[in-house]
Amino acid sequence: MGSKYQGSKKEIQALDAFIKLKRASESISSRLNAKSQRYNLTESQLGVLESLYHLGTMCQKDLGSKILKSTGNITLVIDNLEKRKLVKRVREEKDRRFIAVNLTKEGKDLVNNFLPGHVQAITQEMSILSPQELDELSRLCKKLGNRPPAKKKIVL
Repeated sequence: MGSKYQGSKKEIQALDAFIKLKRASESISSRLNAKSQRYNLTESQLGVLESLYHLGTMCQKDLGSKILKSTGNITLVIDNLEKRKLVKRVREEKDRRFIAVNLTKEGKDLVNNFLPGHVQAITQEMSILSPQELDELSRLCKKLGNRPPAKKKIVL
């Protein structure tokens, strides 16, 4: 479904592309989340666990930046993972303001059990695209994601 907005050709084209990108992302996420319900984890919790699994110990602020969550939201996500004993917070001795977040053995075990099926589900979702289309999609998404902020402030 395209936009019904009556604007310039450039505006309509941008809105149409944005709507399609958003709907595709939400559609894939919805299908993947339905498959991961048996682990009783939110998308944000999975993002934290996967980040810690692949990148190692991180502070909360860096985790929030990595999975695009606010500091308040990432605190809640980590609180809930800590209650389940999947992660552990460790305060640095030299700089007590720095709190590292580590995966526990239970957290590593959960990711080890979850990840192969999750990767298989993502691969299946993306199989509708050719290898060249996947490369192009990756390139375009990276270009959009790395766009610097607009110099002109836009008031919403």
